[in-house]
Formats: sequence, C-alpha cells, structure tokens
Amino acid sequence: MTKVSKFAIGLVVGKFAPLHLGHEWLIRQAAAQCERLLVLSYTKPEFDRCDVARRRVWLSARCPGHDCLVIDDAWLSKACQDRGMHLHPMPSNDAPDTVHQTWLAWLLCEVLDCQPDAMFCSEDYGPSTARALSLAFGKDVFSVIVDRERVHLPISASAIRNSPDLARHWTAPEVAAAFVRRLAVLGGESSGKTTLAAALAKELGTVWVPEYGRELWVLQGGLTESDLPKIAREQVLREDHATLTAHDWLVCDTTPLTTHGYSLWMFGRSTADLERLAGRTYDAIVLCSPDFAFVQDGTRRDEGFRRHQHDWYLEHVRSASTPWVVVAGSVAQRVSQVVTWLEAGGMSPSSICTAQAPR
Repeated sequence: MTKVSKFAIGLVVGKFAPLHLGHEWLIRQAAAQCERLLVLSYTKPEFDRCDVARRRVWLSARCPGHDCLVIDDAWLSKACQDRGMHLHPMPSNDAPDTVHQTWLAWLLCEVLDCQPDAMFCSEDYGPSTARALSLAFGKDVFSVIVDRERVHLPISASAIRNSPDLARHWTAPEVAAAFVRRLAVLGGESSGKTTLAAALAKELGTVWVPEYGRELWVLQGGLTESDLPKIAREQVLREDHATLTAHDWLVCDTTPLTTHGYSLWMFGRSTADLERLAGRTYDAIVLCSPDFAFVQDGTRRDEGFRRHQHDWYLEHVRSASTPWVVVAGSVAQRVSQVVTWLEAGGMSPSSICTAQAPR
C-alpha cells in the first residue's frame, strides 16, 4: 500500500539529551505525515552523558531511515568553511527564542539547503518558530503540536537528567546505558576485591562484572604476555554489555589498569594498547586495604607483593581525577564505608522516583 504523506519535508528539532521514548514517539508521528523527515539535535552547552557522539549513535540506532543530524560548533565551523560561508555560531540554550529561530532559519536555508513544510514538536515554541521559518522561506511552514500535555508519554529529558534512574524506564537500553555509573573495585591480591564487588552489587541493587583475567588464568592454568591485551579488551566489553542490565551503578571487579599492572609486574613492560585501556575512566574507585589475612590459592605471590600492588594502586588513584576511597575491615564494614562515602559525595543510588513507569 502506497503511503500518502501530508508534507514533503518535516522537521523535528530538539536537544535529545537524552533521547527518550517521548522523543521517539514524536518522531514516529512526524514521519507518518511526511515523505522525508529531518531530525536536528543541538545544545550549547552539552549535558553530562549526552555528548555529541552519543546522540549521534542514539539517533542513528533509534531513528533509521530519517535524516538525523547532530550539530556542534566543530561540525558547524567545518560546514561553513567547506561552503566558504560566514559562521553564525550556535546559540546558547538560554538565548531568547527569537535568536534560536533566526539561527535555525539560517542553518536550514544557507547550510543545509532545506526548507521543511512542517515543524513537529511538543513545546510552546512550535507555532512561533514555524511562523519565523515561514517568513524566512517565503512560504507556509505548518506547526504540528504533538501531545503538548505529555499524556501519551509523561516524561522529559530534564527529568531524566535530574533523576538518571528514570532512564531505565523511559529510554532505549543503549541510551539508558549511558546513565549507568561505573564503580571500580581495586586492590592487591587477596584483599577482598571480588567478595566486596559482589556484596556492593547486592547492596546497591545492581549487577557486577567479575575479573576476566582470573577466569582466563584458571581456564588456561596461567597467562602469557599475549593474553593481557585480550583480557583488558574483554573486560571492557563485559562492562559495556553489563550496563544494559545494571541499575544506576555497575560494580567492576578490577579494571584494565589491573591488567596493565600485571603486564609490568610479570613481564617488565606493557603495550600502547594496554596503556590506553588503563586510562579508561570510572565514576568512582574503591581501593581495598591489604588488611585481610593473606590467602594463598595457588595463583598468588606473597604478602610483600600484595603490599607493593596496594601502593601502586594508591599512587595511581591519587593522581587521577576520579573520586576514590580506601576501605578496610570486614566485608560489612567495607560496604557500609562505600555507601556512606557515596552518599556524602552526592553519588548515592538514585532515590525512588515519582514519575510513573510506562505500562
């Protein structure tokens, strides 16, 4: 059956920071009425965890078949340079509507060479923006308001940014994953990392990622130097996969920094790939004190090496910008110390949200 479209070109403009199910529904409603749909995303400044690269991935994955364009100053500067045009900088988010409307008309006419026939949105600025575009284009641009009262999907991007745990209910899994915070558990051999990681995941109501290097060691009966880059890459892949099911926090039993350390300790050198992966960022780091009785399980060295590892980790976390804490005592004491620290630093697990989850 041939689709009969009301408009040749439709336009949807938003920050999409993040892209949520309400945005996706709006885009589908617009697409149903248009032969072609242009989806523009821009924001200045950017929002945490909603950077340009992420928004491009989200729109590409969730809105295939449409012309999706995420704009920042770098993209805009290059586009103007390639066309030999004068640059009109992207307006800040708090600029008046008239400033945004003038800039949008310039972007569409001069940079994109595209004059939509209708603008779809769920905000009050829709009609005035359509009028401004009509004047700029010299033709009628219709304003189509979709679910202004947010009855169909009662959510907003600002609500998700204020309560990131809402992302689990109101965004696609690949979008929600960006709002999962990674908590790394580090420490020397036999310092209780794995036990603490499992206990923290249970306390925080989330999942944890075991240490792949240990798994491979047991499987093979040892490790070779060539195994180490593979271990670091696999650890990262498992973390990324686990963010799809994690709740607010993802607890990580070691990081690629550990693998980098073992490369130095076992073979006296590391690779550029391992050093790069060792710089992977986390939202919080917990360093376990070597105050447990040392347990030799056949894969570990000795108490002196454990102390050396602890000092090495301590040097690294002190030089990093990531919040970190050293914990000691029993498992229960350590869990309590971490939770108290997270709460004191404003990083406590998201409180129960009042927004209704979609049925």
